[in-house]
Amino acid sequence: MKIRSVIDSLRLRTLPLSLAGSILGILLAFSEYRVDWKVALFILLTTVSLQILSNLSNELGDVLRGTDTKDRQGPVYSLNTGEITIGNMKFLIGLFVGICILSGLLMIYFSFGTLFCFESLCLILLGAAAILGAMKYTLGRNPYGYRGLGDFYVLVFFGLVAVLGSYFVASHEIPNILLALPALSIGFFCVAVLNVNNMRDMRTDAKNRVTVAIRLGLKGSRIYQTILIASGWVLMLVFCFLRFLDPWHFLFVLTLPLFICHLHGVWTKSDHDLDPMLPLLVISTFLFSLLTGIGFVVFLLNQ
Repeated sequence: MKIRSVIDSLRLRTLPLSLAGSILGILLAFSEYRVDWKVALFILLTTVSLQILSNLSNELGDVLRGTDTKDRQGPVYSLNTGEITIGNMKFLIGLFVGICILSGLLMIYFSFGTLFCFESLCLILLGAAAILGAMKYTLGRNPYGYRGLGDFYVLVFFGLVAVLGSYFVASHEIPNILLALPALSIGFFCVAVLNVNNMRDMRTDAKNRVTVAIRLGLKGSRIYQTILIASGWVLMLVFCFLRFLDPWHFLFVLTLPLFICHLHGVWTKSDHDLDPMLPLLVISTFLFSLLTGIGFVVFLLNQ
């Protein structure tokens, strides 16, 4: 295996998106409680490891099912070109399963001081579900990504679990119900990333898989994309208005031009031309999350 080929399959451009929810959860916890830097570090490391595991599993699953072909509209990865064999990919997947388990257990241990309390055991079960979810998107006999269920799983794991789970691990406090609003906000943006990816690949995916984009068609998918982005913004604005009003809480508004640019591209481009809209939305979501968290932390520091 060539290092460059492995790096290509890791799909590093997706990592900011996976970090968005965890960073927001950590920063919101930090704005209210003392957070151990080791816990924060292992939350982020576990998040990145799960995303890479998902990327590798997705590449293997799509190749095994014949979804990724020479007609693919997005980037061509190493398994398609033969630079990495199926055996190599299975080894990498096994390696990152191990990394996810080790990192997750260390995260729990540094947070709670033991792996055998009730909270730790619940998090271990949640971690196991996250590993299976990362792998089963396109792998296995009945992958949920081929049945149009990817949007739901992304909303749950990239939104609710990422934000609320990170908040709980960092603070040891059960999240207030209001924290579901920013969690769903980030979740909707992450679903939007998946949707624009599926919009780009509609022509090739239609041969052997079902996605929400295929069910809706191009125009319906564009409307769906707009609803997802608008819903994410509305939920975060509602959350900030329900908290103690302060200008710092609205720091994320600085990212609005990026989202407008993304939606303009979605409504004017199709097929391969949609590909640049993916990294744009990934970076927009990451900055949105980061600036939201920073705004709450700065507000705390100014008190």
